[in-house]
Amino acid sequence: MIGSKSQILNHKFQISSNLQYPNTDKKGISFLIQVTKKDQGKRLDLFLSETDLHLSRSQAKKLIEEGSILLNNQKTKPSARLKSGDMVSGTLPEPQPLSLTPEAIPLAILYEDPSIIVIDKPSGMVVHPAPGNPSGTLVNALLHHCKDLSGINGTLRPGIVHRLDKETSGVMVVAKDNEAYHQLTRQFKNRRVEKVYLAIAYGNIKQNEGLIDAPIGRHPDQRKKMSIRTTRGRAAFTLWKVLERFGAFTFLEIHPQTGRTHQIRVHLFSLGHPIFGDPLYGRKGKPGAIQDSMLSECVKKMNRQALHAHRLGFDHPRTGDKVEWVAPLPKDMEEVLQYLRSLN
Repeated sequence: MIGSKSQILNHKFQISSNLQYPNTDKKGISFLIQVTKKDQGKRLDLFLSETDLHLSRSQAKKLIEEGSILLNNQKTKPSARLKSGDMVSGTLPEPQPLSLTPEAIPLAILYEDPSIIVIDKPSGMVVHPAPGNPSGTLVNALLHHCKDLSGINGTLRPGIVHRLDKETSGVMVVAKDNEAYHQLTRQFKNRRVEKVYLAIAYGNIKQNEGLIDAPIGRHPDQRKKMSIRTTRGRAAFTLWKVLERFGAFTFLEIHPQTGRTHQIRVHLFSLGHPIFGDPLYGRKGKPGAIQDSMLSECVKKMNRQALHAHRLGFDHPRTGDKVEWVAPLPKDMEEVLQYLRSLN
């Protein structure tokens, strides 16, 4: 049986690969939960999303509508209201293979256990397959490397709980089972994950530190870009502090408090200090706009924005211990800093 905030019969999680769906030949995992007064009046789909079954509300809704989850041994609707003493039972489907090809792509692994894997993603690697990038992604590499993946939301796949832009390097955590996936997703959603980035920005930022509070949404005209000039922006907060100054450039430590698309790049651009080498936000990111020939060569060599996810800290989804991993500054960014230091 599977535990939840309500009473679980026998307080055990019993799994049998021979259990069957009602009236089908599908195999799965059965469960039985008794509703207590605390959950009386809740919708069935909401109730299920709050248990240790690790179902999203949409997944619960789908299984209820299929008849895979029953209320008092009867088919019902996702909107059914619960009463104390009700019995919720059902069978969860076995995970299905992901229709992607595992690829033997080298990974810089910082840590791995049965629940999570922490990697140092190189610049140029896309996290998840998408139109234009069907292969060569982090997911393809993890499918080949991880032989102990369990079902995440009904699919045998690595659990991507956060992303880095293609050209942003640095530390990432990926879940290997459903429990770790949902635990980490909650931590990111509730802003309990510490994220520290390093960036080289254009211009001499005079303040030593600051907070950027500017909602971010899709750019009104250029669909590939995000912008603070939008009527449908989502709250976004970025803390920053200066590590070194080089006259026309500033080396920054950045603590994003939210996780919006392109957040750091957009926020620094909004300050008038776009990231060095960023081809999307500001013309200064293009090699031809840089007067110093050595710096121009550095931009060409990097072929990306000088942004690196340096440190990641969170509660381990199994043990609850505070854990933290650091990805060292990559060689291409280190070479830029060494050259800038040589000019002082």
